[in-house]
Amino acid sequence: MKTILSGLLFFCCAFLSAQIQSPAPSPLGKIEQKVGLTDVTIEYSRPGMKGREIYGDLVPYGKMWRTGANMNTTITFSDDVTIDGKELKKGSYAIYTIPNEDSWEVMFYTSTDNPGLPQEWDDSKVALKATADVGDWPFEMETFTISINDITNDSAVIQFIWDDTVASLPFSVPTDSKAMASIERVMNGPTANDYFAAAAYYHAEGKDLEQAHKWISKAVEMAGDQAFWILREKSLIEADMGKKQEAIATAKRSLASAQKANNADYVKMNKESIAEWEGSN
Repeated sequence: MKTILSGLLFFCCAFLSAQIQSPAPSPLGKIEQKVGLTDVTIEYSRPGMKGREIYGDLVPYGKMWRTGANMNTTITFSDDVTIDGKELKKGSYAIYTIPNEDSWEVMFYTSTDNPGLPQEWDDSKVALKATADVGDWPFEMETFTISINDITNDSAVIQFIWDDTVASLPFSVPTDSKAMASIERVMNGPTANDYFAAAAYYHAEGKDLEQAHKWISKAVEMAGDQAFWILREKSLIEADMGKKQEAIATAKRSLASAQKANNADYVKMNKESIAEWEGSN
């Protein structure tokens, strides 16, 4: 009986201890910042000073640092960006640094699932190396902080702040090229896909088929015969308008294009429609 009771007591204690929640010594931080038209996200763990000397001691000069605590710090760019005059492709990277008194070396590493520093460093995974300038922070920052500041339409600065030190790394984003592409796209009017989507909606909802036919004809004109799915929609609209001969001719164009593309589904649908419409004439 004592053995059973001891076992139950151990189980209850283990169960209760599994429910205990306590704060992490280095809590997780996350930054989501739009710079111009580019989204930048940083995720990292934030150690505290806790009375310790930071640079030159806890974080030695001249040695690789995980730039935070726990898992590697990560940064994600939604567009290609420029850092230190070099292009960094859009995507996610681990950030590793080598702090020095006057500057930091900052490395963007393509492997992002490391428990701190990689067990084996691989230079081929370093997508970009850059130099961050070091300056004085006006007060002691107790908790390690990464921020994105000095934001303009075209650029911003990543700042690594801890104790009374800040390391600053500027980067630029392709706002002008994205904005100009957007302006040109809109000012040039709807695309073939826009006309196709509008016509398909009108057709599906039983709206004005004359208007749907104008839009789908414009889509075919812009996309050409290789767009067999657009030709297919045009043939269906023509059939519902009672224009069977036009529908058959359009379906045959869609069929030929689908055969070239080896799209069995559209080949089958077009053959069935052609047979149906020819049989109803």
